[in-house]
Amino acid sequence: MYKPSKKILENYANVLVNFALGRGKGIKKGDVVHLVVDEIAKPLYIELRKAIWKAGGHVISDYRPSNDTEYNIDQDFYLHTEGHQIEFFPSKYLKGIVDEVDHSLHILSDTDLKSLQNIDSKKIITRTKIFKPYKEWRNQKENAGKFTWTIALYGTEALAKEARMSEKEYWKQIINACFLNEKNPIKKWRYIANNIKKYIKKLNNLQIEKVHIKGDDVDLYITIGEKRQWLGGRGANIPSFEIFTSPDWRGTNGFIKFNQPLYTNGNLIEGIELEFKDGIVVRSKAKKNEKLLKEIISTEGANMIGEFSMTDKRFSKITKFMAETLYDENVGGKYGNCHIAIGSSYHECFKGNLSKISKNALKNLGFNESIIHSDIITTTDRTITAYLKHGKKTVIFKNGQFCI
Repeated sequence: MYKPSKKILENYANVLVNFALGRGKGIKKGDVVHLVVDEIAKPLYIELRKAIWKAGGHVISDYRPSNDTEYNIDQDFYLHTEGHQIEFFPSKYLKGIVDEVDHSLHILSDTDLKSLQNIDSKKIITRTKIFKPYKEWRNQKENAGKFTWTIALYGTEALAKEARMSEKEYWKQIINACFLNEKNPIKKWRYIANNIKKYIKKLNNLQIEKVHIKGDDVDLYITIGEKRQWLGGRGANIPSFEIFTSPDWRGTNGFIKFNQPLYTNGNLIEGIELEFKDGIVVRSKAKKNEKLLKEIISTEGANMIGEFSMTDKRFSKITKFMAETLYDENVGGKYGNCHIAIGSSYHECFKGNLSKISKNALKNLGFNESIIHSDIITTTDRTITAYLKHGKKTVIFKNGQFCI
């Protein structure tokens, strides 16, 4: 098993605690951090706790066992429970967590990417639905400016194998992507974030009504909608180089194919194709696990889009497929990437005071609601044209980079 150096892990923890949380500002003295880590990532867990304590914060640990060759922890739950157990929701416990913490830091570290491939997907989706209130409580606190979160990756043998790399090669991608070899990684992240914000400002100033994504494998129109803003460079997710918004789902028309697989709930879906008409998925295909794709799309709100995103290849040092959405949605490479998410939107893309707008008002603006949020990615060449007010149009993304 490959393990990064102590210095790299210290730098990683420092970036996550003192940059990523707090939307690029880090945590403050007295802040409470909910730290969710699997046992395989123990070396990083140790450094994260130290970083939080050094910053004057408090740790609430959620330290979980990992799947291994002897024990399939994820699968056991579905094999040995009945309906009422799958539908159990520990409301008092989870509401208490949300009320108590100021930040959430979750480390992804899959040791078996197909741990649930033999489990009925309907059970998995049912379990996901049950946790909708927990997601809503977190969103409400975040919208009020009282909660931040970030997600990061710890490389494992299983992830490296799926990406067809050695663990050392896999970790090299993580180290490069997160600037962990830099003398001052946080300074580098702030530099990148500031550059991303320059493009965000340009996009917001354009007042885009809709975009047209065109390429050999896509011909798709997406209506951006009223009272929208573009976001990125906030520290939510490390790494994150994307610039995104949550469009008005009702104005999506055309087709799009995806050359990257979707890993979801211990399963793999490959060769995804979607066709939209007036905002609704009217045709869906997949070369592998099509049945699961259709079951996901049949979930309430998952047949509409909640996000549209672009990543400029100049920002990202990720050059290879990583078998993890967090990285694959931020890949640089030859053409950068663009992706959409089916399902839930990001309310923070509302241009205005979120604490003063109702859920019904957001719904009327075309912000989608769902317990699903599945990012599906493509890295092929495409040209993205923005249609502006007063009938003007301009190309905003071409050859893998912004051109505004």
